[in-house]
Amino acid sequence: MIGAIVPVHNEEALLGCCLAALTVAARHAALAGETVRIVVVLDTCTDRSEAIACAAGVEILTVAARNVGVARAAGAALLIADGARWLAFTDADSRVSPDWLAVQLSLGVDAVCGSICVDDWDAHPPAVREVFASVYRDRDGHRHVHGANLGVCAFAYRRAGGFPPLTCREDVALVERLIEIGANIAWSAAPRVVTSARVLARVRGGFGDTLAGWATQTL
Repeated sequence: MIGAIVPVHNEEALLGCCLAALTVAARHAALAGETVRIVVVLDTCTDRSEAIACAAGVEILTVAARNVGVARAAGAALLIADGARWLAFTDADSRVSPDWLAVQLSLGVDAVCGSICVDDWDAHPPAVREVFASVYRDRDGHRHVHGANLGVCAFAYRRAGGFPPLTCREDVALVERLIEIGANIAWSAAPRVVTSARVLARVRGGFGDTLAGWATQTL
């Protein structure tokens, strides 16, 4: 069984598109009918996120931590307990490609760190897109870590100790631990994910916060 986990805190504006894309990826022919369970981890939500997840027909897990590391770990624990062999993680403001899960698994490694792209820069001045293009490597061999495009086998995840309870960079901490234990990691641009460049960042130090900082510097 394959598990896909989406941590959510008040994401009613974008969650529907995220789950629609995940549902398509879960039905890809290359998965040969293997069960894919999509789990939305609702973390202290006060908007319509729960209703949207219910309408999409995915599983729901509720936590009250206001902590993305806790939310990702809770979803992973649920799925591992039920026998998941592979865990795939994305974010509620992101859309995975139809072959996202299939490509992760096809790489034959312990973990996959995928890259991301942005398809709508309208909320930012042109200089922000230019900075992103100059510093970001969207190609195989990159060294970026994104919770929006991350996959790991259950065995390596357990050996690494799972996600730590961090409000930011929990994905980086997990990958650093995977490197420490000698996990075979693919730094790949093959599994595709489109993510949001929204102005209002959810956490300090995340992708949105980085873009906001660039915007301030380029004014």
